[in-house]
This record gives sequence, structure tokens and C-alpha cells, in this order.
Amino acid sequence: MRRVVITGLGDVNSVGLNVPETWDSIVAGRFGVASTTAVDPDIYPSKVTAEVKGYDPYDTIDKRTAKRAARFVQFSLTAAKEALEDSGIDLEAVDRDRFGVFIGVGIGDIITIERAAKKFVERGPKSISPFFIPMVIADMAAGQVSIASGLKGPNLATVSACASATHAIGEAFDHIRSGRIELMLAGGSEAAIGNLGFGGFCSARALTTRDCPPEEASCPFDSKRDGFIMGEGTGILQFESLEHAQARGAKIYCELVGYGLSSDGHHLTAPAPGGEGAVRAMKMAIEDAGLKPTDVDYINAHGTSTELNDKYETMAIKTVFGEHAYKLAVNSTKSLIGHGLGAAGGLEAVVVAKSIENGLVHATANLTDPSEDCDLDYVPGDHRKMENKVALSNSPGLGGHNARMAFKRFEG
Repeated sequence: MRRVVITGLGDVNSVGLNVPETWDSIVAGRFGVASTTAVDPDIYPSKVTAEVKGYDPYDTIDKRTAKRAARFVQFSLTAAKEALEDSGIDLEAVDRDRFGVFIGVGIGDIITIERAAKKFVERGPKSISPFFIPMVIADMAAGQVSIASGLKGPNLATVSACASATHAIGEAFDHIRSGRIELMLAGGSEAAIGNLGFGGFCSARALTTRDCPPEEASCPFDSKRDGFIMGEGTGILQFESLEHAQARGAKIYCELVGYGLSSDGHHLTAPAPGGEGAVRAMKMAIEDAGLKPTDVDYINAHGTSTELNDKYETMAIKTVFGEHAYKLAVNSTKSLIGHGLGAAGGLEAVVVAKSIENGLVHATANLTDPSEDCDLDYVPGDHRKMENKVALSNSPGLGGHNARMAFKRFEG
């Protein structure tokens, strides 16, 4: 089994259009959450979203491709380009038959579906664009990224709700360490803030409806939490075998060392009581990495700011780590950038890689009154410098999916 390292990072989200902007914003505690502009807030009980602002696809994508690509695909092309450039890989010098693309997507282009359905009702079938299907299906993020760079290795989209990106990364990890391929761009993408997507989550009573300033609306692990904030964006990372990276003298951010996945087998939307499925996935990721629970320093939590997720995620961490749970730094990136849905695990993997690189974990925003069942160290107040050798990233998803990753500081 070969070692797998991260050599490039790329992202687009509500606090940054690239990784340097994102990292600076997160460390400074800047919010991407604001009053929604993507939908009419007057007709919905929730009023806030974490939208990507100021993004122009023509800055990074040719016009022909951009015009025929959905927003989640545009984000993916931009982030993949950044990750590839950050890695320093010369595409002319690598075997592109052994270079794959796995990008998880939770929903796909529901906004184009909504608009096309309206046109169909008003004008009939002739109104349907020939590009409709290639725009809306979830696999087009991976497909378009592969086409853009001529990458001819394995290419697929994982679709497992909020675990989509983490599953994509985990499967990429398995493909590289098994020797099937050498390189992989992997992560997740989502852009679903429209009437159907937003309205659906409102109807499911999943989004916050608290009357407060927008930047205070997401408060993971706090007693006043009442729902998540819908976000969007893309997080994509460049992975490669350690041998390949060292042979070309690549900069290495960290290693991906473990992957765990499980199913709750319990409920469509509610996590299993006590986080039982999450417990199994975390244990699997730690064991897969050849580590002990006491080796872990930091957990980037799912931390959605919903009642059951935050309660059961905390319980699961305590079950896995015992007394060591109280020595862990646990934070929620979603408190600043919103919930990226299928992109969440990719966006958070970028944050974990930067956290390990810099020996720093960002604060969980708006944590002023932790609820009684959330009693761990969630890094309140301000970011923290710390020894950060091993980190986990947690990603459950609707349908009972659980995916977990273990990262480790690269030490040769």
C-alpha cells in the first residue's frame, strides 16, 4: 500500500475565490453568511445564505466552456485549475492515463432544472436546450475537469448527500495507494441555492429561522442553534503517490492516511442515536491509518448548527476517544462559510490541509453558550496555534451515509 500525499489545493466559496483568500478569511473569522440574494427572502422562513460573491467564470474558464457549464461545474473547473497549478505538475511530463478525477456532488444543477421546467410549461418541448442534460447531471464536474486537462484515468462522481466530497476523496485515496493510478484531482462541488433547493430545505425545517444578524445565524454546538445555512462552492485537492511527488520534487502539504465509511441504516434525515454510524466510520478511519485515538489532535467537525447533528456528533467523538476527547480541538468551518452540502468535505479538507501546514486551527464562530450536551473544546473565540500532527474530517449525509478521513503531517 503506497503513501498518498496532497500537493495542491483549490477552492471557491463564500469567503474566498481561491485558497489564499479563503485561508486568510477563515483565520480572521470573516463571514460568508449574509441576507440571501439568490431567492426572495420574503417568501421563505429562512432569510440567510452563504453565497459565492464576485465570481466571474470568464476569469479562469474559456467563454465557450463557461457558457455551457452549470455553476457547480464552473466552480469545479476554477478550483481544479488552481489545485493543478498549485501542485506544479507539468501535464506534458506525466502519464495522463494514470491521472484521474473524482468529484462528489450532492444535488447537481437543480437551478437549471427549475428554469427549464418553467420554460417547458410556458413554451413546450422546443424550449429545451440541447445542453440541458450535459449541464444538470452530477458527473459533469468530474467530466469537464477531466476534459479541460486531458486526464484519462478513472473519472467519476460520488453522490451521497453531504458525504459526497469525502467519499470522492476517500475513493481517490484507495485508487492511488492500491497502485491503480498515480495522480488524482478529488473533492466536491455544489451550487444549489435556488427556489427548489432552498425551498426544499426550508420545508424540511433544516435551515435556521432565527431572527438575528446574518453573521450570527450559524452557531454550531451552541444552545441557540436551530438549523444550518445553505452554502455553495467547491473544494478540490491534488493527490499523488509519495513516490511520484518526491520524484518531481513537489511541495507536500500533508498525507491522507485513513478513510472510514459506514451507513446508519436508520433514517432518511436524522442521524442514528448517539452517532452510532459515525462512531464506526471514525474508528475505521483511525484504524485504517494505523493510528490510535490518542494520536489525533484535531477534528474538523461536520458541525452544522442543527440540534441532532451537533449533539450526536459530540457523543460519537466521546465514544471513540474517551477522555482524550476533551484534549482535542474540534471546530466547524460551516460556522463561517455555511454548509456546502456535497462540497462540504472538499472545502473542509482544504482547511484541514492548511491547518496542518500552518499549525493553526480556526475558531468556531458564534459559540457563546454551549448546550449541555456539547461540552468539548470547540475552539471558541479566536484561532489557535497548536501542535497539529493528526487530524480527522467528519462528513455524514442524508440517507445515513458516513465518511471520515484521517490526515497526518508529512514527516518524510
